[in-house]
Amino acid sequence: MAAEKVHLKICNLAKHQYEDIKQLMDGVYTELGGAWPMHTISHLIDEFPEGQIGILDDGHLVGIALSVQVDYTRFSNPHTYEDIVDSNDNINSDSEGDALYGLDVVIAASHRGLRLGRRLYDARKELCRQYNLRAILAGGRIPRYHNHSDLMTPMEYIEKVDRKEIYDPILSFQLSNDFQVKRLLKKYLPEDAQSVGYATLLEWNNILYEPMDTVLASAKTVIRVGAVQWQMRTVESVEELLKQVEYFVDTVSDYQSDFIVFPEFFNAPLMGLTEQLSQTEAIRYLAEYTELFRNEMSRMAIEYNANIVTGSMPLAEGDKIYNVSYLCHRSGQVDEQRKIHITPHEKNDWVIQGGDKISVFETDAGRVGILICYDVEFPELGRILAEQGIEILFVPFWTDTKNSYLRVRHCAQARAIENECYVVIAGSVGNLPQVESLDVQYGQSAVLSPSDFSFPHDGILSEATPNTEMLLFSDLDLDKLKILHSEGTVRNLKDRRQELYQVILK
Repeated sequence: MAAEKVHLKICNLAKHQYEDIKQLMDGVYTELGGAWPMHTISHLIDEFPEGQIGILDDGHLVGIALSVQVDYTRFSNPHTYEDIVDSNDNINSDSEGDALYGLDVVIAASHRGLRLGRRLYDARKELCRQYNLRAILAGGRIPRYHNHSDLMTPMEYIEKVDRKEIYDPILSFQLSNDFQVKRLLKKYLPEDAQSVGYATLLEWNNILYEPMDTVLASAKTVIRVGAVQWQMRTVESVEELLKQVEYFVDTVSDYQSDFIVFPEFFNAPLMGLTEQLSQTEAIRYLAEYTELFRNEMSRMAIEYNANIVTGSMPLAEGDKIYNVSYLCHRSGQVDEQRKIHITPHEKNDWVIQGGDKISVFETDAGRVGILICYDVEFPELGRILAEQGIEILFVPFWTDTKNSYLRVRHCAQARAIENECYVVIAGSVGNLPQVESLDVQYGQSAVLSPSDFSFPHDGILSEATPNTEMLLFSDLDLDKLKILHSEGTVRNLKDRRQELYQVILK
């Protein structure tokens, strides 16, 4: 059929279309008894009208997709066709069911080759999402298995179809539409000689499915982050710096931000309050205030109702110094992430030690992780976090020159793409001439995304003006990540060759 003569429209089926439905089914199921009787189709339309989908071409029915609601637990386990449709062609449907069960998809012979089946499957998927159903299930025939049944088992046949060594008109189509074979169903439809009585139990998971929780218990799907591009400036006291911190927390919280992010070593101006003989003494002096700042920023997180990533601060434990970032939850909980990889400057001048733990933190606004500055330049850490389901990666940084900044920036963007997550980088600007080795800063904070159609073409949700004190806000849609993981143009997490390589946390 010439494409220019086609005028297609998706519709819900109506009872008056039964003769057209019968004609379509009779043309396909000649060996299985033809179309269902009128009472079966009427029952489907009465019980679940939105689940009965048709395609019209200039008002004439040329394709149908029939489905029912079922209990997921019952029908994700072994069953037969008669569990759905009994011998009298009565449909067993469940209006309280949490899954969609695909019954039949039929396309008129005159319209095959136009990918109308895919269009009907896409409509089913959208229905599944709108009804907040857990999955689409189907018992899929394997009509060409009878040509190979003397040579291989059903599972060997399924594997060869999956590898595209054999073409099966039903199974090949379902696999190409993101359905997965969950198990083999024996004696599913005994009279189906073409499939030798076998079928596949197929499943398409609705990654946006949300259990029916109360409003308070349900997870947020759109998260707002606020990053502070911090101006390094001389201060006269600890109290002055804390007031500056609280000013930014207060301001960012006014925009109902779920997270507030500060840069690495944001409280370094305190080192200018004392005359130190060496940089090692200066960093130890700064570490004396870490507990105070952690406690005060935890108080602010509770008072201003926002989770705070405290940038980073030096932490003294005995004779060792660590570079530590705290996640102050608005619930009052405090988590910490120590910098793993220490720069030559930190190691040689400040004698800072590297941490030995990497964590994903559960928050009321998603699963998050923290990599401090140099750590983001090591892809293994991001991959370990991704394998634990990270959604947002926070990177507080301090860099002195543009090339130093770009190392962090480019690596952060790579982490967003390869791990299919959002990355928020927050840095400092300005100068501290009275503090040795922290006299200049270069920074441009940004919120970075994966690279696919649902995201900005350049993978940048927002970015600050370079070297200017300012706030940066962005809304992060966590549902877009779920869709990306499953249905992205490329699937960096899903397509890893784990039979060849792995990243292992010792």
